[in-house]
Amino acid sequence: MLFPRHRASRGKVELPEIAPTYFVNPKTILGAIVVVILFFFAIIFAFATNYWPTGLIVSAMLFVVAFGIAYMVTKKPKTVIQKLEVSGQMKAVGLRCPNCSASVDANQIKIVSGVPYATCPYCGHTFEVTEEPKW
Repeated sequence: MLFPRHRASRGKVELPEIAPTYFVNPKTILGAIVVVILFFFAIIFAFATNYWPTGLIVSAMLFVVAFGIAYMVTKKPKTVIQKLEVSGQMKAVGLRCPNCSASVDANQIKIVSGVPYATCPYCGHTFEVTEEPKW
């Protein structure tokens, strides 16, 4: 049987799920084309070493550049995971603006050079979020 069977329920035909489509980055396609062209010319220059002795050097350079581009195109981005270790129990405390005492949403916090800053939606004051001592 060439085609999978379809289930019919109440006059409707349910088709099987189609494989998901994947988006290919244009940079990857362009890089692959450049790599193929460089490998092609590297092989041509390698075969031409009988007639042109420096062709072997050019061929080696083309191979190195092609491998470098292939590496840059196919490498995966590095994932950085930050873990936070606390010494005891933590309790969420409301965040208030030091200028107008209005409540500030925790989603308004932005990290700038490793320091958390928040902007008050009412008065527009930007302040550093600090942890007050517990004692």
